[in-house]
Amino acid sequence: MNKLEKLSIVFIVFTFTSALFCTVKAQAPAENMKTFFDSGIPGIKIQVNATAETQPAENITVMLSLKRQTTVYMEYFNLSIFGFLNGTDKVIMANITGNNFSLTDASKEYNCTFKVPENVWDVTYGEISLTYRADIGGLELRFSQITCGFTMTHVENIYLKDVEEQLKNLKSTYELLNQTFWELKQNYTALQRSLNELDNTRRAVAILAITTVFFVVTTVYLIMRKPKEIW
Repeated sequence: MNKLEKLSIVFIVFTFTSALFCTVKAQAPAENMKTFFDSGIPGIKIQVNATAETQPAENITVMLSLKRQTTVYMEYFNLSIFGFLNGTDKVIMANITGNNFSLTDASKEYNCTFKVPENVWDVTYGEISLTYRADIGGLELRFSQITCGFTMTHVENIYLKDVEEQLKNLKSTYELLNQTFWELKQNYTALQRSLNELDNTRRAVAILAITTVFFVVTTVYLIMRKPKEIW
């Protein structure tokens, strides 16, 4: 096989593997752990497992695996993990890095555990960047500044959850107060009706009393005015 044929094979392999580079598979290798990145570039297979879900001020564990598929010399490798302050502003939380090492037959493993800042929530973001040399088809090729990003661990927004819980409690309180208000209004209406009826009764009794007194006075007066009989 001449050099031109080797270069053709290298080009085809590089094109195919580069197209597959950012294909990410999501799995669940362990309890509360998830595979967020599982892909290959020419000569290397990279996998990133991390905590699936967490909360602010809690930990995230990241497990990184680099496995060679040919002779590989790593000039530079870095995995940066970012969070988002208040769900918006990007901030770095941790990174795994290495320089000038050869990948052996066994996978190179990295483990990292770090605490999430209290005001970070929503999805986190991982970004891999590397420069390396690999033997592809009998030729040593240099791959420079390859970069790929992917979403990672979801951090629960406990502040929003707390606000939602408070709103739920306020809504329940409002509904209870509203129900109490209508009950009091109904009681007030019933009491007012009773007072009106009582007032009407008092007026009727007063009128009856006045009428009775007037009748008695008139009767007495008529009796007193009646002429006396002469015997």
